Amino acid sequence: MSTPWQRYAEEHARTVDTMAAVLLFASFLLGSEITMTAEPRPNTVGPTIALAVAGCGALLWQRTRPRTVVAVSAAATAAAAGLGQLPTPLLLGGLMLALYRLAVDTDRPTARRYYLASLALVVTAALVLAPAGVPWPLETISPAAWLLLPVVAGNAVRLQGAYLEAVHARAEYAERGREEEARHRVAEERMRIARELHDVVAHHLALANAQAGTAAHLSRTHPDQVHRILRDLAGTTASALRELKATVGLLRQTGDPDLPLAPSPGLARLPELTEACESAGLTVHVSVEGTPRQLTAGVDLTAYRIVQEALTNVTKHAGAEAAHVRIGWSEDRLTLTVSDDGTGTAPPAPATARGGGFGLIGMRERARSVGGAFAAGHRDGGGYEVTTRLPLYPHTTEPDEQGTP
Repeated sequence: MSTPWQRYAEEHARTVDTMAAVLLFASFLLGSEITMTAEPRPNTVGPTIALAVAGCGALLWQRTRPRTVVAVSAAATAAAAGLGQLPTPLLLGGLMLALYRLAVDTDRPTARRYYLASLALVVTAALVLAPAGVPWPLETISPAAWLLLPVVAGNAVRLQGAYLEAVHARAEYAERGREEEARHRVAEERMRIARELHDVVAHHLALANAQAGTAAHLSRTHPDQVHRILRDLAGTTASALRELKATVGLLRQTGDPDLPLAPSPGLARLPELTEACESAGLTVHVSVEGTPRQLTAGVDLTAYRIVQEALTNVTKHAGAEAAHVRIGWSEDRLTLTVSDDGTGTAPPAPATARGGGFGLIGMRERARSVGGAFAAGHRDGGGYEVTTRLPLYPHTTEPDEQGTP
């Protein structure tokens, strides 16, 4: 968090640089009056003022041309030291600010090179050109220490700024990652709802269409059976409306008081499903092998939807008179097999329609979503068969299988 002074300096950089140049100009002139000897010195007021103007005036461009400003300030300071001025912090102030700005705006090797070059220039001028009588530590060690201070401070400020930029970059990256994850979850939820809608609509509409066609056919030959079929048709449409309401209700807000709380369908509703298919003219035989076990909600819903979609495909495309549903239970796996006998009088759908539609894609995606495997294909003796193997406690996804199991 920046302080009010820092914000003011950032917003009025030109004003701050001008004020600093004026103050350091006065400091330069004041430092030029400090002496260590009692001997009178030659009159150097004019050259000193000129050097102060050059060295401190260059600070107005310290933000845009820091290397040039350091070179000009170092030359002016060295010339003043050669005139006999003692290299005190007052005289070195302009050069110190220039080195600080250079260390902030560039890298450490550049700041080090300019520091050593400036120090060598000032110390050489003080030792060689200045009058004798000044203790050598004041002309060597003192400038070295004072000029090193702004370089160290500037490097620290630059490193701190780089650290803060890295922190901000990581925060932005994490935020983008959270947004991507949120979008991914939204897309997954949309796909899940789309699969639910496809399964509900396709299954119930296919059954309703088959039931209506059967009723129309029997109205002339067996009118006594029409009433039962129409009753089943009403039940099919009512079930479709209930499931559509439950599925579309997922799109409502969480706080919606009318949000449906109906449980998801599972294998326990398999008798209702087979009864609806039989009312449409398809005989469904169900066989169970092994001991039934408790299923998680996701696996139970997946198993039901796959059987539902498979029977819907048989009703719509196979032209079969009977379908077989085999449920196999093992210690860690549930195997579902749905096949038709392929003996119907209606012409079967072409292979492209049977194997390339969204129904098979949806069943395969459902199986994969809980770590299962899916396979579909034609049977050797005629008909079509789909097989799904679902883990009872899904952890990993099994490789998908192609062709007939």
